[in-house]
Amino acid sequence: MRVLVSAYACEPGKGSEPGVGWHWTTELARLGHEVEVITRSNNRASIEKALASVPITGLQFHYYDLPSWGKWWKRGNRGIQLYYRLWQHGAYQLARNLTYKSHYDLVHSLTYGSFRQPSFMGRLGLPFIIGPIGGADVTPVLLRGSYPAISAFREMLREISIKLAYWDPTIRAMYRQATLIFCKTQDTLAVLPANCRENSRVQLEIGLDPHNIRSEVMARAASADFLYAGRLVYMKGIHLALEAFSKLRQDRPNATFTIIGAGPNEAQLKRFSATLALGDSVRWLGWIPHEELWKQFYYYTAFVFPSLHDSSGNVLLEALSQALPVICLDTGGPGELLSPTCGIKIPVKNRSRAEVVRDLTAAMRNFADNPELCDQMGRRALEFARANTWKDVVSSTYTQIEVALNTSYRRCADRPA
Repeated sequence: MRVLVSAYACEPGKGSEPGVGWHWTTELARLGHEVEVITRSNNRASIEKALASVPITGLQFHYYDLPSWGKWWKRGNRGIQLYYRLWQHGAYQLARNLTYKSHYDLVHSLTYGSFRQPSFMGRLGLPFIIGPIGGADVTPVLLRGSYPAISAFREMLREISIKLAYWDPTIRAMYRQATLIFCKTQDTLAVLPANCRENSRVQLEIGLDPHNIRSEVMARAASADFLYAGRLVYMKGIHLALEAFSKLRQDRPNATFTIIGAGPNEAQLKRFSATLALGDSVRWLGWIPHEELWKQFYYYTAFVFPSLHDSSGNVLLEALSQALPVICLDTGGPGELLSPTCGIKIPVKNRSRAEVVRDLTAAMRNFADNPELCDQMGRRALEFARANTWKDVVSSTYTQIEVALNTSYRRCADRPA
């Protein structure tokens, strides 16, 4: 197929949305499709450098950015939502010009993968694919009170914006125009307009490079050393993990908890750790380069990722690829991604903070006391990782797309003239 992709975020060597844009478009070309990508101009240097090093047949990039007056809105994230919407208008104009010159079998709006952000590519008159999209996951009701006041207020505003997005006419039009919509989680699928859900699927968004997956599991000695990596914000549930860890240390005084990352709530979380008298047992390593993070995973008992609402789980999948068992909350993307054969999921529905913290502590203790369990889950983690490479994810998605398009074409052919 000849595919036109809108990928605002698309950059080699990056995680999160830029990594999704890059891996999906490159894997799609490697699968034999002719792929043309519209992305931001500031991604150009890194993309051209990567393609000069490893050329990919059938992949072409087109670059667009707003004029300098528009970039003012993006600085400091003060108006990133408006900037993105304006960028989508310009990208659509570029796409329309491209369709005058070339034939495409479909257009795919890939990144940002947010259900609250519009794409205008459905106006091209081509089969229109959206996603995977996310962003409708919210903090479980009984755990909202665990946030400090400012974070709770921001969470309330976010939930209001989720409800308002349902009534945004540009977003509703986008969903009406879509041939197929891929959602990262069931929670996101549930907020789509009811008449769009028949054409919607839940689909994993993230994958792994095969060469980054550890080849084997080495036997671990009994230990109680835990790791978190990610942004330091309250919605990641780090405060719950710290509280659980403080209870673990009551009978495991040599336990350690390493926290990698940075974020706006770093100082508050450090103060909270101090009030729990955790001292040097919690090691704050700050932000480290992505390639350095890979080297960290294998030195710990388990990876703790207690996010309260996350539509994805890149770092969780990376931990599994290094044979590291995972502890997470059974909500959002991590809850859907993690298999019970390679980690422990803590139930959160209708459960209090105290109950969730208690179960987090029990999960840490379970791994600390059972190195055989760590090894067993580590082996299962590698099996899971090997079945979820970027190639697997993109191939699975485009198989569904081809089936949907063929079904649509047959329906059109069967209609009476």
